[in-house]
Amino acid sequence: MRGVWLLVLMLGATACTAFPGSFDPSNPLPPHQFSQDQWESVLSAHVRDGAVDYPGIQDDVRFLPYVALLERVDPNQLSTDDRRAFWINAYNAFAVKGIVEHYSPMTLWGRYRYFIGREYQVGGRAMNLYDLERSILIAQFHEPLMHFAIVCASASCPKLQSWAYQGYKLDRQLDQAARAFINDPARNRFDRGHKVASLSMIFKWFESDFSGGGSVLAYIARYVDDPELAKELMQPGYRIEYLDYDWSLNGVAPKEITRAGTF
Repeated sequence: MRGVWLLVLMLGATACTAFPGSFDPSNPLPPHQFSQDQWESVLSAHVRDGAVDYPGIQDDVRFLPYVALLERVDPNQLSTDDRRAFWINAYNAFAVKGIVEHYSPMTLWGRYRYFIGREYQVGGRAMNLYDLERSILIAQFHEPLMHFAIVCASASCPKLQSWAYQGYKLDRQLDQAARAFINDPARNRFDRGHKVASLSMIFKWFESDFSGGGSVLAYIARYVDDPELAKELMQPGYRIEYLDYDWSLNGVAPKEITRAGTF
């Protein structure tokens, strides 16, 4: 979703699809037979410190079968933690698929096409990235940490991890992702001398998600590595400014599509 609201208002549009309350996969896969192994293999092979090798993913025979697998799953049959992990992984896989299909969020119109115009299939239902984020990850789970786990293929987004999210260790993985993002000086910086917090735009776009415990800075303080800085952020006095968002690609660009439709 990442900054797409302005374009939505400009076009008088809302999300293109409504979140389905139920799912109806045509070839359902029993919950105990579904795993994130294929996605984990793709990520471990083609992601290094957040840099994504999109040509490698295009050539990886495991990627498209994993995406197709999501069509066969009824997420409502999964446990709560498995369902949260399912939707995070689905978002990231669809975001990657959009890039390898040569959609791009680098321009305002590109963001509309990337987040809203392209639909994906889950459990027999169509949805776009905008709806998946707003209507599922935000509205259903009320978990601010997911903002550090979903990746919109851009340089200022959280880094795509080289592993898949798994329900049985999800809380630990989300904590790891939050600490990595918040303590990354390319995404958040703290000038202790002048008491200025230069934050990612994510904290502005989703301020209400992070301020429930008092303030955005109080939320951030839970995850900063420096305990003295954490104490400072809990007290009044810091001024917040927001960093420009870099929409450039978070890795090596995908190969061009030929007229025959292959890479």
